[in-house]
This record gives sequence, structure tokens and C-alpha cells, in this order.
Amino acid sequence: MFETLTQSARTTVEDARHEAARRGDRRLGTDHLLLALLHEEELARAVGVDATSAAEAADQLDRDALTAIGLDVGTFCPTAHAAASKRVPLTAGAKAALQQTLVSAAAEKARTVTSRHILLALLDRREPDSAATLLTALAVDRHAARDRLIALA
Repeated sequence: MFETLTQSARTTVEDARHEAARRGDRRLGTDHLLLALLHEEELARAVGVDATSAAEAADQLDRDALTAIGLDVGTFCPTAHAAASKRVPLTAGAKAALQQTLVSAAAEKARTVTSRHILLALLDRREPDSAATLLTALAVDRHAARDRLIALA
């Protein structure tokens, strides 16, 4: 599947790997893909959220989850692993989302998968998926975002 990714889509996956490492996560999830995608201004405009706001919301979701299980997080700040591996495994949700990009691209009769296709796939995810939870926390209108992304084709 990765052979059909454009350079922008490959960069998204690489940026998501860095995002996972920055947040101290051992696996690359759909939330990391979403955070990486929002660094592309055109995609961020289509969703109506900037990367900084999304990262802050993701941090707040982490704090809320830790508080819910009784951990005092104080001024929680994610810590990265000392040596982030070049090969970060994907969560099942991230694998499914990346596979869904092929469906999105095929529906457009596109020969390659772009970062826009990855974002379209993430907009289809449902909670408790981490990207879906983050999109809900950010109050993203998924239908409007999808329409704006389709118009970019």
C-alpha cells in the first residue's frame, strides 16, 4: 500500500511517527495522523482547526483520561521516549484508516493516495477511535470538512 502514497502522504506518516514519539506513545495512532495532517495549511483550513489547537486538545484528552483513572497529573506534559524507533507500529485503527485511503482514492479514480485521502479516511472514523475523539473535542463539523476536502480534488 505504501507504494501508492504521494510524497505528501509519506511525509504525513513520517510526521505522525514523530508526533507519536513526541507524545511518548509506543504506537502510531489515528490521532497522530490527524495531528500531522493539520500541519498542512490547506487541510487545516478545510477542517477548521489549526495544528496548535489540536495538539492542545489532544494533551487535554490525555490529562482527562489520566484523571479519570485517579492519577494526579498536575501540569502534565507528555515525555518522549529517549530513543524513538524508526519503526513505530501502527494501531489497528491507523492501519484501517490507511487502508481506507485506498477506497477514497479509488472512488476518485486517483492513481495515488494523497494526504487529503488520509484526512478523508480519518473523518469517517467513529469513537472510541482516537482521531474521532479528538475531532469531537475540537467540535469539527465532519460533513462540512468532508465537503471542503472533496472540493479540493
